[in-house]
Amino acid sequence: MTAIKESSTININKRANRANCPVSFVISKLGGNWKPLILFQLMTGPKRYSELKRAIPTVTEKMLIQHLKELHEDGLINRHSENVVPPVVTYSLSADGEELGPIMDEMVKWATPRFNNPA
Repeated sequence: MTAIKESSTININKRANRANCPVSFVISKLGGNWKPLILFQLMTGPKRYSELKRAIPTVTEKMLIQHLKELHEDGLINRHSENVVPPVVTYSLSADGEELGPIMDEMVKWATPRFNNPA
């Protein structure tokens, strides 16, 4: 996939939307197929990479690594690395990530009757 230049009109518009619209800001942090699922898995407690991979078997390793990195950079998850052999890395929700718990619960509550009875 070709990278879009930072100075492109698309990127300028995206930055303006994130700066001026709370919904766009949230979507930029939580959007995509995998970030909500990762956060949802971490709501039950800290997990290692392999536990997340097993819990979300359809995510590729590349996408899981990329989204964990983005969620960490956005301050939604913590990454704790132990200096042992082999390395042990544990992911958990940060304080900002924990604040999303009730929102995720409401999303599940809203989706459940629609998911079980699609139109």
